Amino acid sequence: MPPPNTELLVDPGWLESRRGDPAVRVFDCTLTRVPQPSGASIWKSGREAWEAEHIPGAFYLHMVEDLSAPRGTVPYGLPEARAIARLLASFGITAGATIVLYGNGGQSVVHRVWWVLTASGVGDVRVLDGGWQRWRAEGRPVESGIPNLPPASAKFPCHPRPDLKVDRDDVMHALENPDTCLVHSLSPEQFAGTGGQVYRRAGRLPGSISIPASSLLDSETACFRPIDELRAAFAGAGLDRAETIIPYCGGGIAATTIFLGLTIAGYDNVRLYDGSLLDWTADPNAPMVTDADGDASPKR
Repeated sequence: MPPPNTELLVDPGWLESRRGDPAVRVFDCTLTRVPQPSGASIWKSGREAWEAEHIPGAFYLHMVEDLSAPRGTVPYGLPEARAIARLLASFGITAGATIVLYGNGGQSVVHRVWWVLTASGVGDVRVLDGGWQRWRAEGRPVESGIPNLPPASAKFPCHPRPDLKVDRDDVMHALENPDTCLVHSLSPEQFAGTGGQVYRRAGRLPGSISIPASSLLDSETACFRPIDELRAAFAGAGLDRAETIIPYCGGGIAATTIFLGLTIAGYDNVRLYDGSLLDWTADPNAPMVTDADGDASPKR
């Protein structure tokens, strides 16, 4: 296996030591998720909280409003790379910059922003491990108000990474490929089809394994588990034997935590099902199974 990509996670000390560095740009990506009984969640903006208090120099990015291109049955679809390039240029970001993301509360939103930027071809995107909670717990400096926006850059180069995503047709073919592993990233109850938010139909894709996104993070600190623990968990789930790994969830958000965790651990064969169950279940003929169906899906 390739070496781990531990540089994708930064700690508060690393970030504070680069305060004021124009080559390091910071974004608060906080959103609050409001689950619905069925279908897509509602996402409440964290912009007011960001204006009240944030890491010095940090701007705000909204996963849905700034970084999604809804289309058909994919509510949070990957935007065109040129739209991402225009967005970053509007913040005065230039080639070679390091972008650091953080959030307060649920970290999967931050991981989704990381994936969108990475899949759009942004070269150096990192995540503050433990987010705002850890920054505040360590007594790091904060500021309020809206920072002065640097002059817009003429152009930000983006080189899209289509190899980092799959669509419904790809997943349909993957069901017949024993070398592809589908990873259900939601709760065990949602995997079993016995509870939790439903995305039109309960359950999972046939043959999936269950690795809840929350299991990769420390429940108290919101930090990723140590590399050796991540690798042991993934190997124990049989992912070392997979040719391709496809994480999915309800709408392509929680699954990005699995994607990032695998990438940190050194896996380079991961592809996100961007539309996930909201896209899959829009096709009434797309198969779904639950524990009650007697499906023989392997379980972690």
